[in-house]
Amino acid sequence: MAVKIRLQRKGRTKRPFYHIVIADSRSPRDGKFIEKIGTYDPTTIPATIDINKDKALDWLQKGAQSTPTMHKILSFKGVLYHKHLLRGVKKGVLTQEMADTKWNQWEEKHHNDIMDAQKKGLKGVKKKKKKTEETSAGPNPAPAAETPSS
Repeated sequence: MAVKIRLQRKGRTKRPFYHIVIADSRSPRDGKFIEKIGTYDPTTIPATIDINKDKALDWLQKGAQSTPTMHKILSFKGVLYHKHLLRGVKKGVLTQEMADTKWNQWEEKHHNDIMDAQKKGLKGVKKKKKKTEETSAGPNPAPAAETPSS
């Protein structure tokens, strides 16, 4: 049985909401699944991703394949990097302490990058609002053309 980590669509028309599930690859997209491990809401800014990283890592180590979209989500959350580090420990390339140190450094850097991006994003939104307020008021009226007096 081929197992996939994939998205299961929920929500109404034009308002998607997804459950992150472990499912048999032969089952339909919104059909039967083995386990629900999280949710994904792309309609919020930024997109909301709530995932149980331990369960996702466990299923990946068991051989579950992720779909391309889930691959990006798992990479963003650091699950694939964590799997990579644990594989290095298993092969003897890294010690567990080294892997934990690298993982903590990555989590801290990733968290800081996200916070910086959110700050920049909020500043960009404020600038856009100011520009739209200026344009909604309309351009300054042009001075009336002077008629030559005779």
